[in-house]
Amino acid sequence: MFLAQILFTSLHIFWSRLRSPQSFWSVFAIALSLSFVLSACNAGNLSRYVAFPQFSFGLDREQVVRVGHQKYGTLSIVRMQRAIEKQLQPLGVTVRWNQFATGPQLLEALNAGRLDFGHTGEAPPVNAQAAGALLLYVGTQPPNPKGEAILVPPDSPIREIADLKGKKIAFNKGSNVHYFVVKALEKAGLDYTAVKPVFLPPADARAAFEQKNVDAWAIWDPYFAAAEHATDARILTDGQDIVANREFFLSSQHFAQTHPDRLKIVLEVIAETAKWAKPRPREVATLISPLLGIDVDVLEQVSARTSYGLNPITPEVIAYQQELADTFYRLKLIPKQIDVQQVAWMEQQPISQRENDR
Repeated sequence: MFLAQILFTSLHIFWSRLRSPQSFWSVFAIALSLSFVLSACNAGNLSRYVAFPQFSFGLDREQVVRVGHQKYGTLSIVRMQRAIEKQLQPLGVTVRWNQFATGPQLLEALNAGRLDFGHTGEAPPVNAQAAGALLLYVGTQPPNPKGEAILVPPDSPIREIADLKGKKIAFNKGSNVHYFVVKALEKAGLDYTAVKPVFLPPADARAAFEQKNVDAWAIWDPYFAAAEHATDARILTDGQDIVANREFFLSSQHFAQTHPDRLKIVLEVIAETAKWAKPRPREVATLISPLLGIDVDVLEQVSARTSYGLNPITPEVIAYQQELADTFYRLKLIPKQIDVQQVAWMEQQPISQRENDR
């Protein structure tokens, strides 16, 4: 705090006097103040000041693995068990965690160099790649189509997907459930233009749904399970036989190229944690409830239907993501066509070689 106060005060003086005759002496004073502060700190103490909470910007960056997670997922379990920390400690490497509300926010941090590793659903990596993010698909969980659904009020006359024609559907724009809605309509013989999308994040969408300002709501876990517990919503359909609804593990390209040993450790921990979690939905829920601020009963339901595991990125997975990307481009949800394979970590090809091929 002492260093932060000096920096803030010095910068304030600098900007307020920049155009005055005393500007030179202001700059000199700032430099002098910093020299005293920095000389008073050794390298170990300095790292405490240049690493902001949850993110690492300074001298200790190479000794920190920065991991992002959302409200639910294997990484939430890993965080609470401190499993990565235990494996990296012998290397003198620490772990810095940050929780994000959504996948797009997490990938923005990854692209900005504030994260090394994280997880999202299917759609955010497509959006991020189209925006130029230097991400890398490094693993995926098995498909979990029952982890998202289209909900309608209990007294709704809507009984099948075809009944959604002309109706308002709330969902998060450019998300997994956006793609889910498109594919569900296609299966029912309807074009995407047959419905009236209402783009809302989960909390606002739930409010609109409960107030009957929309006719249906497409949502994913854990918000899906929370809605099941708190409302009388009826499931019109889940993703079964419509979409895969995979969870992806993603790395920054810099982290994968610079620290493949650390990436390998992170992935091994995820695989072991998934094995532990699969038969223990109640234990998982109890463990991560304090972290996520979600009721244990809700999380137990989510955990029970989660497809835990760690699978490699295969041609089949790439083809699925490419179809999603092509669909989003056709709907003008992304600005350009992309080639998903360019950012996919195929185990049989070294990372450095893939980069050279691009």
